[in-house]
Amino acid sequence: MTTTEHSGSGDVSRSLELLWGLGERPSRGPKPGLTLDRIVTAAVAVADAEGLGALSMRRVATDLGVGTMSLYRYVPGKAELLDLMLDKVAEFDADAHPDPAAGWRPALEALAHATRRQYQQHPWLLQVDQARPLLGPNALDSLEHSVRALAGTGLADREKIHVLVSFGGFLTGIARTELHSALAEQRTGVSDADFWQAQEPVLSKAMLSGRYPALAALDEDTFAGDDAPVFELGLTAFLDGVAALIAARTG
Repeated sequence: MTTTEHSGSGDVSRSLELLWGLGERPSRGPKPGLTLDRIVTAAVAVADAEGLGALSMRRVATDLGVGTMSLYRYVPGKAELLDLMLDKVAEFDADAHPDPAAGWRPALEALAHATRRQYQQHPWLLQVDQARPLLGPNALDSLEHSVRALAGTGLADREKIHVLVSFGGFLTGIARTELHSALAEQRTGVSDADFWQAQEPVLSKAMLSGRYPALAALDEDTFAGDDAPVFELGLTAFLDGVAALIAARTG
């Protein structure tokens, strides 16, 4: 799955107005009940079902049963719509997360699992380059919760943000690996078992050559199993590293 879109690539000022409810609302709508939220919800549904390649203003309008031009009363175009979609799926339910006062580690663990579920439910997120994200209310709710959790750790403010940025990179990387693995069989028609079986004759000779002694010494079931242990081990290792950094700062 390749990147096809970029956050913040439209009219940034207009996107921010829409995210924060600061813009003027249409004085009259083409169809009773049409709202910005309905438009964004319909757009997310298209992307969830068929990917970003299927997303267009025309397609969203068709699914809503209105003319395409009707949507432009609410949102300038697809780029701004994407910004709204990103914040929509980032909706943060504080009640479903540990109280930040309970400690930074439980908060980040819960955030990790929530983020993983978000990528599983909305795999199109991995098609969006968010190097320049627009911070809407939902995104800031999540960031506020995480920064509060890191309060009192002894980390400098810049270090707190660097930790969270690195954490996001880890979660995105794991999500991309998991998704690509899940899509490989669908894309090729070849099962994982058949794929690795096809390589077995050559790999066996390579292991017997003496060139790769460390790999040859690995248990036979080293690469067997699902991705869950990878996620859990990576999460534990990352958080242990943060704990070590905090210990160093608090001395």
